[in-house]
Amino acid sequence: MRAGQDPRFVDAILEWAPTWFIARLMLVGAYLLGGVVKLSNWPAAVAEQAHFGMTPPALWAGITIAIELVGPLLILSGRLIWLGAGMLGVFTLLAAFTANAFWSMPAGAERFAATNAFFEHIGLIGGFVLAALVAEQVKRRA
Repeated sequence: MRAGQDPRFVDAILEWAPTWFIARLMLVGAYLLGGVVKLSNWPAAVAEQAHFGMTPPALWAGITIAIELVGPLLILSGRLIWLGAGMLGVFTLLAAFTANAFWSMPAGAERFAATNAFFEHIGLIGGFVLAALVAEQVKRRA
């Protein structure tokens, strides 16, 4: 292998046609599943919003379901990836601040878990930005 070249197996994976779709599915799968689960159990979806202090909870449950279904479908369709990524990125940022406010918790296991979850959410936002960037690069090369 020459300097600056990827191993052949890496090139093979990255050049395999389904890789781009599978990567996007892995990025948005939890959101898509969350939207379907909430849609199938509306009372639990409303209760979840009430638990986080969102008022009125039914409105926020509806908005959450819409974002968790529409955002992933845009990303998976390969069209308007920037919009789906933006929807999920903003939603994820708001969720991170709402559900994982570690800075307001006393030291301990709960704060530790909330801190990890907060920064995992920030990492997901980075993934959405990267998906939008890759989609834009692909579009410009076409």
